[in-house]
Amino acid sequence: MNESKIREILLKYEQKRDADELDLENRKKELYTRIPEIQHIEDEISKIGLKLAKAVLLDPNSREKIVKESKEQMDTLKARKSLLLKTHGIPENYLEMKYDCNYCKDTGFTPNGEKCSCFKQEIINEAYKMSNLDRVLSKENFANFNFDIFSPVRPEGAGISPRENMLDIFSICEKFVLDFDKDNGENLLFYGSTGLGKTYMSNCIAKDLLDRGYVVIYQTSFKILEIIEDYKFRRDPNNKMANENYKNLFDCDLLIIDDLGTELNNSFTSGEIFNIVNTRLVSGKKIIISTNLSPNQIGKTYTQRTLSRILDKFRLIKFVGNDLRWERYK
Repeated sequence: MNESKIREILLKYEQKRDADELDLENRKKELYTRIPEIQHIEDEISKIGLKLAKAVLLDPNSREKIVKESKEQMDTLKARKSLLLKTHGIPENYLEMKYDCNYCKDTGFTPNGEKCSCFKQEIINEAYKMSNLDRVLSKENFANFNFDIFSPVRPEGAGISPRENMLDIFSICEKFVLDFDKDNGENLLFYGSTGLGKTYMSNCIAKDLLDRGYVVIYQTSFKILEIIEDYKFRRDPNNKMANENYKNLFDCDLLIIDDLGTELNNSFTSGEIFNIVNTRLVSGKKIIISTNLSPNQIGKTYTQRTLSRILDKFRLIKFVGNDLRWERYK
């Protein structure tokens, strides 16, 4: 990614930290006005800290005694503060800094100097044009899921209604998120006609995993093949981004390939789709594929080798019912 984009992202982190500090100051002011004794206690704790440092410098031989006495005084004050907060129904951590990311404390970097997963995700969002993902996921997530939009009526000859089908799928996807850390080799293939909730369910999973600090790439198969072509055929030694984009397809915690089968299909695209899927499976990296193709059609569109890997390593989840987007306009 070019330096100007990196600077923009780092500026966002700086603005986050400023907002964190302002939020803490506002909470302090509000609480001190409401319970003045809290401010008095915090001032006393600060004074003890200063006195401790000064006393140790003046009398280093009495260090242990001074530290012990100071600690006892501080513990007494902290206990009083804790009791006051509890009495007024205020959380004990109310006067602590609150961060969007507790791993890096909104710096973008972990204590050992490595990029935090949230920083990696910011870079990916920019690189993969996923910047609008936050807006989408704020609406399409497990918390907002509405089962009432799915018909409770079982179609003639079917053993399950669309609503029952979605309840089952919802349960499977929640478990996928809960067990994401487990080396269980579980990957998901969502298939069925257009407008049955495949993309929505992918969004639900992406939202939960992003909130847990995982790195997620969510792209259509068409866009993924564009990234591959940039890397393989438009190679520019100065374009580090093309290399990074390609590498991320294999390294991210979860790759969601949406709309498989809508890209131009030929031997190159088939081979590259197989390469991504197979390489991630071998390295234990998880994948979700969403497609309008049936498993049989996947075998015909790509290769039997690709179908074999999917049948062997993916949980096949069929979405049934009527096109929900069309139903809204009836």
